[in-house]
Amino acid sequence: MTPAVQVLQRANVPFTLHEYDGVAFGEGDYAAAVAEVLGVEPGRLHKTLVATVGGTLGLYVVPSDRQLDLRSLGKGATIADRTQAERATGYVAGGISPVGGRRRLPTTIDAAALEHATILVSAGRRGLQLELDPHDLVAVTGADVRAIAAQSA
Repeated sequence: MTPAVQVLQRANVPFTLHEYDGVAFGEGDYAAAVAEVLGVEPGRLHKTLVATVGGTLGLYVVPSDRQLDLRSLGKGATIADRTQAERATGYVAGGISPVGGRRRLPTTIDAAALEHATILVSAGRRGLQLELDPHDLVAVTGADVRAIAAQSA
């Protein structure tokens, strides 16, 4: 049971867990590989990235087939390094969930998430995904919703 699962249970948010072999993936596009293994359209599987904007860390949730558009976040926005992201969230890279992190970070979810009845996000460890209504994810995280994703190169 991960902190993300515990938070959703306490909040009475309905969700489904999807397990897969999280060790089987090497380097490369981890999120795209997970979508393929789970048989999920890449636009429904979302990755959680940690970035710094104006010296403040935040979580940014974007579809797995897109990239975070740093320019949309503001001047000087940068992706946090792996150690910084893991320390701030309490999760391991590749398993960072937008829910239940060590510190509650400001969260922004790409508006495309609301186009789906359900989306998948990390449940807080590699090999485990949460499927839930994106509106519930917005509510439980207190997220801002806006366009923050760009087409992958």
